[in-house]
Amino acid sequence: MIYRSKAPLRIGLAGGGTDVSPYCDLYGGAILNAAISLYAYANIEPVTEKKIYLTAADRNEYLEYEFAKALPLDSKLDLLKGVYNRIVKDYGFPETGFRLHTFVDAPAGSGLGTSSTLVVAIVGAFAEMLSLPLGEYDIAHYAYEIERQDLKLAGGRQDQYAATFGGVNYMEFYENDKVIVNPLRIKSKYLNELENNLLLFYTSTSRESATIIKEQQKNVQQKNDSSIEAMHQLKEQSRMMKEALLKGQLGEVGEILDYGFQQKRKMAANISNSKIEEIYDAAKKAGASGGKISGAGGGGFMSFYCPGNTRYNVIEALHPFGGEVKQYSFTKYGLTTWSV
Repeated sequence: MIYRSKAPLRIGLAGGGTDVSPYCDLYGGAILNAAISLYAYANIEPVTEKKIYLTAADRNEYLEYEFAKALPLDSKLDLLKGVYNRIVKDYGFPETGFRLHTFVDAPAGSGLGTSSTLVVAIVGAFAEMLSLPLGEYDIAHYAYEIERQDLKLAGGRQDQYAATFGGVNYMEFYENDKVIVNPLRIKSKYLNELENNLLLFYTSTSRESATIIKEQQKNVQQKNDSSIEAMHQLKEQSRMMKEALLKGQLGEVGEILDYGFQQKRKMAANISNSKIEEIYDAAKKAGASGGKISGAGGGGFMSFYCPGNTRYNVIEALHPFGGEVKQYSFTKYGLTTWSV
């Protein structure tokens, strides 16, 4: 028997960063994001020998361990080992050894929520194997705890919920880890137009999001007025985006994205840099009405709203920067698990 799972990555459309503590604990956060047809995959295959085999195929990393109740956290495939350690702690030692094989459709540090989505996928595969009674909110919160508490990785909350629920969601974040996921019923013609006009561009650079996020957290703790006000405005941006999408006011999407881009740069240093600014300016000159940096910033993916038929001019304008336009589609399905 093989136990499989896949969970979608996401594009953040508005409110990015307001899901990070302590901001959301103090003021409440709000984010609008959409799951896309790029995935994190996890496969667990029981084996007869008392061994644990870990493979991250997209990273060309492989580890082998003797059967144990806890695997060492040493910066080598810690996401895989962290999920295993927590599962054993909460649900008991597995009866057999196994192979855990993972793959992610986008590079780590690219801003599409790869790490959190991978954790969700691995949790899902174990839940399928062990028949764990976990609902959507349970799995998302469980993945969040593994990353933030067990592995001490800095970050927010949106990625785990986007990966688990799928679809287009307006998410609210409050103190005591309270999260409310509001699925948006957007007319298909509006969603199709958004998908057609929203260009996803990989800058061919990844970044360490934790450094940027820690500075963002520090700015809130030290009551940096400029940074906190920028987060307030980004939270308002998510409400603006929700209204525009529900009402089909797609002509406003680019302007709302551009407004968020201006605000996000105020949250922390290194969110933007000279290359990102050059790419952003080139896209706008070619016809994009706005855009954003995906994830924490500093590199990775950027998205641009290209009204009319301007996407083709924007693609041509981005070509000299050596990146890659990534094809995708929106998906309404979140974490999916099965066995064969």
